[in-house]
Amino acid sequence: MTPPPCIVGVAELAPARDTGDETDLTLSAAVAVDALADAGLGPEHVDGLLTHPMDTASRLIPSTVGEYLGLRLGYADSVDLGGASAVGMLWRAAAAIEAGMCSVCLCLTAVPRTTSGVGPSRRTSDFSPWREFEVPYGNIGATEGYAMIAMRYEHLYGDTARARAKVAVAQRANAAHQPKAYFSGRPLEIDEVMASELIADPLRKLDCVLPTGGAAAVVVVRGDLVGRAPHPGVAILGAGEAITHKTITYAPSLTDTAIRQSADRAFANAGVDRSAVGLASVYDCYTSTVLLTLEDAGFCPKGKAAAFVDEHDLTWRGSFPLNTHGGQLSFGQADVAGGMSHVTEAVLQLQGRGEGRQVRDLRHAFVHGNGGIMSEQASVVLGAIT
Repeated sequence: MTPPPCIVGVAELAPARDTGDETDLTLSAAVAVDALADAGLGPEHVDGLLTHPMDTASRLIPSTVGEYLGLRLGYADSVDLGGASAVGMLWRAAAAIEAGMCSVCLCLTAVPRTTSGVGPSRRTSDFSPWREFEVPYGNIGATEGYAMIAMRYEHLYGDTARARAKVAVAQRANAAHQPKAYFSGRPLEIDEVMASELIADPLRKLDCVLPTGGAAAVVVVRGDLVGRAPHPGVAILGAGEAITHKTITYAPSLTDTAIRQSADRAFANAGVDRSAVGLASVYDCYTSTVLLTLEDAGFCPKGKAAAFVDEHDLTWRGSFPLNTHGGQLSFGQADVAGGMSHVTEAVLQLQGRGEGRQVRDLRHAFVHGNGGIMSEQASVVLGAIT
């Protein structure tokens, strides 16, 4: 039987605090070449492209990127779901392939960064209610919003500081086996996390990601093309998406998130039970986000994430492997490309290419992306093809 659309190639650039003169276009080109080489394909084979908003071009982004890469496309789109964009690209690529729009779809994420910041802000032309009515009163960045969520969670379910610290420590241990990780070779202790500088109560410095620049890409192909690739295919078995708000002011709940809807749909579409998942590769902009995701994705009951974390070994060799590349907390968060790092890691693991961090007997992985302040959620269940 012909497999469903599969990921056959991946690539990622090592996260960097300063990417120098690189632009999102030059980073896209570099990672695209690597991803296609990993898939055993060339630009001439690509007839589908998915990318995301970029500072290089204010409009016509897919055609701008396609032109730069010399592609001839039958399908192209730009996905604007923040940190959920990468996961959202996967089902769109699979759907386009199954609809006959393309046969080889390149999914690209790339964001440069300099020591002075990420570059030109796309907020300069923002006339949304958030910009007009909330920014003047201090509702500006992400950390205060996530801190409000974490504080409300602790009010309802109790202190999570130690559980959050264990997440950070386990992911740092995983990063030790991923040479590209920004914090590879720099171990971390629970007490160190809990004693780090308070940023926005209850979140401390080591509960938060380190912004970097970087790029990552995957190549999704039609099922009958999988056998031509040099590495095993990874099937996109099921996906789900849910969006409830942009600004935290309008979130239906601070502690019950749309992750539940996106994850339920992904597992239902895949026909896979959560007990079959051997790797959770989930968005981790803050340690508290991981706890919410474990609960709302259905791996433990509501309010029990701290106990779940306490009872499980979250490292790559443990009872519940979580973010085996170190997650964005220890791998590095290259903006939208940070979300793609969860995809590339899951693919490598399912292909048996986890180097010194390979999860044993892995058949299924759950990958989740989160955009905004718990605003946009995208989930996918991936499966190994043998």
